[in-house]
Amino acid sequence: MRGTIHLADNLDVLRALEPGSIDLVYIDPPFNTGKRQSLTRLRTQRAAAGERSGFQGRRYRSTPLGTLSFDDLFDDYLAFLEPRLAELHRVLAAHGTLYVHLDCREVHYVKVLLDRIFGRDRFLNEVIWSYDFGGRTRRRWAPKHDDILVYVKDPKRYHFDASAVERIPYLAPGLVGPEKAARGKLPTDSWWSTIVPTSGAERTGYPTQKPLAILRRAVAASSRPGDLVLDCFAGSGTTGAACLELGRRFVLVDDNPAALRVMARRFAGVDGIEWHGFAPGR
Repeated sequence: MRGTIHLADNLDVLRALEPGSIDLVYIDPPFNTGKRQSLTRLRTQRAAAGERSGFQGRRYRSTPLGTLSFDDLFDDYLAFLEPRLAELHRVLAAHGTLYVHLDCREVHYVKVLLDRIFGRDRFLNEVIWSYDFGGRTRRRWAPKHDDILVYVKDPKRYHFDASAVERIPYLAPGLVGPEKAARGKLPTDSWWSTIVPTSGAERTGYPTQKPLAILRRAVAASSRPGDLVLDCFAGSGTTGAACLELGRRFVLVDDNPAALRVMARRFAGVDGIEWHGFAPGR
């Protein structure tokens, strides 16, 4: 069995898991933006009288293929997250690590909550994922980063292997010499990665899809081959895709049928995946 995927309330699934059974947790919960998140997929074709313009004045016509959406509004966000974070602490192995992906709206409050559930001495990192894409504003500094809080179950036993992570180029290679420049450097707690390109092969059409490169780095550094990785806000299934690449097993959970349909397309033809509460292809 390479993985299991559940259409369910993640709290129900978490309560059914054995204590200490998960080696790594990554979650990308709703950011509490106060609005409905949606993304409409389009098919674009060249057309002389198209409504869109492109390179060198060429015209294109777009046909909507469907819209994926979900509500991202909570009256009490911490009351929603707290029982789930408590369960994640229970199911995480003694050597396990938790990644919580947020943005500036709630990260400070969730940090205090995680300090209480895990302990302040279990806080390992705040990773900053920076990107440079999307809208701009002239009324404040344009927000172009997310925050990823990293906690461990036991600060003396957790697994972390920096050598398993793909190296990145030096910003000033001339200052370090040709040998070091060719080898590259290990990432720090500041990660630069573009968002998923709108026309890229990786794009699934899910509104809040995160880049595979982000999940690949977390999974590679904080788990071993064969380990069990949990994502209980699975969305488009990027955590599962990273696990398939790196030889990890996974448990994915989401309560949005649209997310499960995206995952069904993404994992079509992959053997060893068990589905619960959802039948791919129906």
